[in-house]
Amino acid sequence: MAVADLRPLPVSRAPGRRIPQLLAGLTLYGTSMAMQLRATLGVDPWDVFHQGLARHLPLSFGLVTAVTGVVVLLLWLPLRQRPGVGTVANVVVIAVSVDAALALIPAPSALPARAALLAGGIVLNGVASASYIGARLGPGPRDGLMTGLAARTGWSIRLVRTGIEITVLAVGWLLGGTVGLGTVAYALAIGPLTQAFLPWFVVRSDDRSVTGERPGPRGARATSP
Repeated sequence: MAVADLRPLPVSRAPGRRIPQLLAGLTLYGTSMAMQLRATLGVDPWDVFHQGLARHLPLSFGLVTAVTGVVVLLLWLPLRQRPGVGTVANVVVIAVSVDAALALIPAPSALPARAALLAGGIVLNGVASASYIGARLGPGPRDGLMTGLAARTGWSIRLVRTGIEITVLAVGWLLGGTVGLGTVAYALAIGPLTQAFLPWFVVRSDDRSVTGERPGPRGARATSP
């Protein structure tokens, strides 16, 4: 299977497709976070951290994710990482959408309903991740921290990501965040799910809608003026 090119592309490349895809993906991402929170069976490591902070701060869960995102962005400075449109949108759109979804989604009491909400949230998170990553408009703050640390230290992405997620998971748990079956399920499922959905969403550099090319005479390609 060919590895998809996920490096950021200029915003001017097919913005009519990529920006709506980015915003839809981030909105769904926030919704999937709310579904997992309402299931109360455990959430992913960063949300354990966000949830723990929210227990001690007079802020909504969404606002805590936004503040955390801004702090993580400040950590990009010594790493010489450059934010993109997708980076800023990640902070704002997810914060708004997760709070909106938490206001709309009721918390079920029956275990089967909670398990179904958790499973649906994890699958939707995979779809959402593939959508916003596939738009190639810049990484989210947390992903950028991971890739920046890997580039500066020479450590593998896997090692850096594992170290970051164990750290935020432990701190979040100490602060009162929910660790449970959902935390383990997310860790095991999100990678394969995102990989499975990426081919449906990734914007390819040779796509005519991105390159601006159109067929010329007798099938030859000609670049639009």
